[in-house]
Amino acid sequence: MRGTVVALLALTTPLLGAGTHPAHAASDTVRSGWEPAPSAPWDAAAGVRCDVPIHAEPVVDEVVRRVVTTHPDGSPKRVLYRGDLVVRITNTDTGAFYDADASGTAAVDHRADGSQFWSVLGPVLVGVAENGGSLARGVYLIDGAYTLDISSTGYKDVTMVHGSVDDLCARID
Repeated sequence: MRGTVVALLALTTPLLGAGTHPAHAASDTVRSGWEPAPSAPWDAAAGVRCDVPIHAEPVVDEVVRRVVTTHPDGSPKRVLYRGDLVVRITNTDTGAFYDADASGTAAVDHRADGSQFWSVLGPVLVGVAENGGSLARGVYLIDGAYTLDISSTGYKDVTMVHGSVDDLCARID
């Protein structure tokens, strides 16, 4: 249990945004360095993520980001994300859909080789290609305290401290 508490504290500290409370996101976005970080809709053919063709589109998107540190070339090195995000995942063959609340908070470290390391609290939507990660091919809503290590080739390794993984392909199949 002690290891879990330490891990949760280690994840929580960088996510709080150096003293900026999430409740203040809308009113002080510009003053605090937080800026909108909209999510684009996307599509995947049958077999790419799910067995069926899917369309994903935000129905609520109030995500903001804050660049905390940059690389020498000025590109983001550490970025914090927070805010409400609900993504509708639709089976385009049948119209069946599921609204996934992906309103987690994350600190993302962008490495010089193009890889990324995410420290996450709460739910985030993660798509995995065939042989593309520690999870099987699919679209998942991962919730809890965990890390996501994305290699420069796109391989996604999820390390769960505590939480759950929801297979969204099964929800719309």
